[in-house]
Amino acid sequence: MMIALIEDDEAILQSLGMLLERQGFSVRGYSSAERFLEELGTEMPACVVSDIRMPGLSGLELQQELSRRDATVPIILITGHGDIAMAVKAVKDGAFDFIEKPFDDARLVDSIRAAIEAGARQRLRQTEIADLTARASELSPRQREVMRLVAQGLSSKEIALKLDISPRTVENYRAWVMDKMAAGNLADLVRKVVMLQDKDS
Repeated sequence: MMIALIEDDEAILQSLGMLLERQGFSVRGYSSAERFLEELGTEMPACVVSDIRMPGLSGLELQQELSRRDATVPIILITGHGDIAMAVKAVKDGAFDFIEKPFDDARLVDSIRAAIEAGARQRLRQTEIADLTARASELSPRQREVMRLVAQGLSSKEIALKLDISPRTVENYRAWVMDKMAAGNLADLVRKVVMLQDKDS
C-alpha cells in the first residue's frame, strides 16, 4: 500500500519516509502539495500524510482540492501547535485525522492504518452506490414508486390502495424490483433504498 508523504522539510521527509518503510509501507515523498497533485491519478495512494503549513498550497488547501476532485483518499495532517484551529476545520471538512508535532511514531502509524481501512470501506461503498444507481435507473417510474413505498414499510394491499392498482400487480412490481435491485430480502432492499436516498440528500 502506497503512502504519499508531503513535507517541505527534506530532513523530516526522509526520516518519516524511513519510519513508514520500516513499518512495511511503500512511501512516495513529495516536497510540495503541488508536486503531489501533478502526479495524482497515475497511482492513487492508500493514504496521504501532509504537513499543514507549507509554502504554496497548505495541507488544508490540499485537503480542499482533494474533496473538490472527489478523490477518495484519506488525508492525515501533521500540525504545529499554532495550526490546531486550522486542523480542526480540515477534519470537519473531511480530513481523516490531524497529529500534533512533536508526535509519537506509533500514533502516526496507527492513524495511517486506520485511515487505510476507512478509505477501503469508503471506496467499497462508492462502488456499491454506483451499482445501485445504475440498477435503479433501469426501473420504470412505477417500479421506483413501488420500491419507495415498500421501503417505507407499506404492505402490498396498502400500496395497491395508494396507487389504485390490484395487490397482485403490486406483487409483480415488487418481484421485479427485488430482482433488478439484486435484493436478497426486504431488509436488503430497504438498506439499498436508504443508501440511494443518503447519496441524493
